[in-house]
Amino acid sequence: MNPLLKVKEAFQNGILPEKEYSLIVKRFPIVISGISRIEKASGVNFPIAYVEPSVTMSSSNVNSFEYGILFARTIPVVANDNLHVVIQISAPLVAYGLKGTIHAILAHEFLHYLELMRKISDMELISDELSANLFENVYADNQRLFEPRAVFSDKTLLSHITKKFPSGFRDYKLEDKVIKYWIEKNLPTTNITLDTNTAKLSPDLVSKIRLAPKLTSKIKSFELKASKLRKKRLY
Repeated sequence: MNPLLKVKEAFQNGILPEKEYSLIVKRFPIVISGISRIEKASGVNFPIAYVEPSVTMSSSNVNSFEYGILFARTIPVVANDNLHVVIQISAPLVAYGLKGTIHAILAHEFLHYLELMRKISDMELISDELSANLFENVYADNQRLFEPRAVFSDKTLLSHITKKFPSGFRDYKLEDKVIKYWIEKNLPTTNITLDTNTAKLSPDLVSKIRLAPKLTSKIKSFELKASKLRKKRLY
């Protein structure tokens, strides 16, 4: 699929102004370079990715004043009993994010993808737990990830991930830009509650999914390396 198709449609339909559309198109090569970098550093192909022409706001419930900005999401899509994993990248991240930030967020979502594939490979039922608030959700998010050092060989990329995700992603300068140049200008915004940002797959579907042997082998090697890193840290 064309990763900028929805952005182009939003511009053609008058939903997205020309200034923002041009900026997204101009800066999209940063996303392409990030995907190539992640594939080279991990030896695994990046899943399907596309730019969503809106910013996604997440809150604990519809009446909550506590909210967070989701700059990217890993979404399992089921069609005709087949699973497709899609990385949804928010347009404001492409428009306003620094190169290191964009690459770190892409890498973070890639780790979500690998964890999802690991659970399927191990025949685990996928149904992420819900959490009561955004703080708890950040903690739960980190528990669902592979150890980055077990996956990536790129030291600079690892540094970006460590700095951006010490305990959940926060980039105050980026958030301020998104609020000032996107949200306050009433550009496209999607509001969701935390209970909609979870992955749920039926046991029957999981049992039918067959992963490529090469991907399964790489995931096993990541697990082994992560186990060694944990033991090294303990002793």
